[in-house]
This record gives sequence, structure tokens and C-alpha cells, in this order.
Amino acid sequence: MISNSLTRRDFLARASLAAGALALPRIGGAAPSVPPGKAEHCVFIWLGGGMSQIDTFDAKPTRGDGKKKAGCYYDIIDTAIPEAKFSEHLPELAKMADRLIPIRTVNHNVIDEHGAATNRMHTGRLPSGSVVYPSIGSIVAHERHSAAEGVPAYVVMGYPSATRGPGFLGPKSGYVYLTDTASGPAGLSRARDIDDARAARRQELLGVVREDYLGRISDAAPHEYDEAIAEGFRLQSGDFMKAFDLAEEPDALRAAYGDEFGQRCLLARRLIQRGVRFTEVGFNLNFVNGAGWDSHNAAQRELHVLIRGLDHVVATLITDLEANKLLDKTLIVIATEFGRPANFDSGGGRGHHGKCFTTVLAGGGLRTGQCIGATDDLAMTVAADPVSVPDLFATILATMGINPNKSIMDGERPIPVTDKGTPIAKVFA
Repeated sequence: MISNSLTRRDFLARASLAAGALALPRIGGAAPSVPPGKAEHCVFIWLGGGMSQIDTFDAKPTRGDGKKKAGCYYDIIDTAIPEAKFSEHLPELAKMADRLIPIRTVNHNVIDEHGAATNRMHTGRLPSGSVVYPSIGSIVAHERHSAAEGVPAYVVMGYPSATRGPGFLGPKSGYVYLTDTASGPAGLSRARDIDDARAARRQELLGVVREDYLGRISDAAPHEYDEAIAEGFRLQSGDFMKAFDLAEEPDALRAAYGDEFGQRCLLARRLIQRGVRFTEVGFNLNFVNGAGWDSHNAAQRELHVLIRGLDHVVATLITDLEANKLLDKTLIVIATEFGRPANFDSGGGRGHHGKCFTTVLAGGGLRTGQCIGATDDLAMTVAADPVSVPDLFATILATMGINPNKSIMDGERPIPVTDKGTPIAKVFA
């Protein structure tokens, strides 16, 4: 029980100190230490729907028949990592697997809820009734800020979602989003019938309203939103919007990147060069194939189209980053909300599987060319070296030079940046 002489502020301060002490290396059972990460930027490629690990980066020799016999739907191929086998539809990434780290034993306990699993893979935690946790992108934005003036720290190429948001960190750690590379962020594009004079009059009126309203309010949230609005105006009139003019790139390179997903990855490289820290790139935003990576029923039969697209575009991105001397400074993460089981459903597709699935890392100055974790003969269960979602998050943060043991403040309450996650020591050089 807290004594009456101990104020809430005193108690929280002492609790924070205690938490910091617990985070210090312990003799005996200490978590492995890792060197400071070298990455300056992160490209987080999101495969919405649930990528099948057994049909991609954890392919197994047992062939399934799409009916009753469980197994891989495709032939398997060797890779530049001796112990790794990929699907036949990943030939380009198989050849450059020395730049990759397939983490084959990521796991959580969410099965049937795409939204809940997506939230878990963005925030690293179970939802809480008292805390709205920030996404991994917002944590990086909060800790590292942008790498240059006049650009945001965090960009989402996808639809807005609280799952990707700043949570208790507030709008300063939020994101700028877009769904079309040609037009850029819709919220920063001025309507065609608004000329400079009209825009100036609107801002003048907004200034009057702002001054009156904020002068009567002491709560921090409206002031933070006001700062976010001001930042939006600065981005609108600055060099940031020039990043979306992909016509500046050579025609041959744009053609090499290919489809809309490829153009988003090309844009990610342009954003990195301008100082954006964290960019999430959504794959197949509008589910043009009807299902995305959610390969139930007949969607399984067309899965190879998505796999081939992922293979070519990510290989092009890696090559492009290398050519621009950015790969060691840029962590690429290929993530999804859960995996798929090796057995097939009645329609010939696969269900959901969270007990064991693959996330791929590339670049970032890490010790690439190795697999983390081992799975059984059907990529269904962890055989060695499980990696929790908090462990994955701790690894990403450490790679980005962020202390995975630190706490960030929700008001007066310290919140650890991960839910007791430990970085994977083997990936650090």
C-alpha cells in the first residue's frame, strides 16, 4: 500500500527509476548485449492479408496438392543461404539472399482477426483499455525525428489507420499518408481552384481562430494538433512534395521497378534521400486480385502472381539502394499479420496461422546471409529459436539505434518501448 505521505508523482518517479534499474544488464541471466545499430532509415513493406511462409521464404520439399495433402504449393529452389529454401517464384531474392535475414519463427496468438493481428504487428502489443500504444513507425519518428528539415519523419503509403498511428505519443509522432504515388499526400495537395491569394486569406482566418481558441485552452492535445497543422503547411510549400515527381527518375529505372507497388518502393528510396526515417509501403493496396495475401479458397491458385511481384520489386529496391550507397543505412522489413497453415481448406486455399510465420529483414548494416529460427517439416511449428513480436520490435529498434530497453512517457507514466522484447543478437555484426 502507498503511504499517505507519498504523492502519486513521487511514486511514479520512483517506479520509473526502478524500471530503469531492471533494464540494466544483469550478471548471470542477462539478455545478450548488442552494438549500436547503424541504420538511419527503415522501409517497412506490409503484405496485408497474411503471407504464406511455406509458399515463400520457408518453403519445404513436401509438396501439397491443394486438396488433402498438406505441403508447399510450389517447387523449391536453393538460395545464397545454404540452409534456406525459397519458393520457385522468388528466384531474384534467392540469388541475393546474402543480403537477407529470413526470421522463420515469428509467432503470436492471434488467429482469426486480421485487424487484431495487424495491430499486433504494428504496435507489438495486445490492446489495452488504458493505453493507446504507438506503432513502430511512430516510435522511430519520436526517437529519431526526420533526418533533414522540411520533411516528415514517418510516411505511410497506404490508408490511414489507428494501428499505424502515434497512440499516446500524440500527433507530432504521426504520419503523412498517400495512396497514389502520382498525386502524393492528398492532405498536402491544394485544390486546383485555390490560388495563392485565397490560400493566404484562409490561413489568415485560421490564425485568428487559432489564437482565440488556444488562448483559452491549457490542454496539451489541441496545441499539439495545431503544431501538426502548421507542419502540414510547411510540408505543402517546401521541397518535400518534389519527392513525388517520379518523372525525375530515369525511364529505365522506373520501368525496372514496374507496377504500382514498385513505384511506391522507388518513392520510398526518394523519401529516404530527403530524410524520412520510417516509410511503410503497402503491397496491393486495393486488393486488385480480390484477396491480397489472404489466400483462402481460389486465391491460393493465383498466389504466385503476388510472390513474383514481391520478388522482383524488392530485388530492384535492394539493388537500387546499393547503387546509391544506402543499403547499409536502410533497414528493409517485409512483414505480414500472420502466416498460413500447410494444409488446405475445402476450397483449395489456406487458413490463418499465427503460431509460426516469417518476417524478412534486409540491409541496415546487419549480419545478413543467415536464417533465424528453424521450423518443422511443414513450417507449422517452431523447432528452434522462437522470436516473439516484442523480440522482433526490439531488433528493429536496436538496428535503428534506439535503445530497446528504454521507456517513453505516457503523461507521467513510463511505458517500455517494447513488451519485454530482446534483440536477436546474432543479426548484429
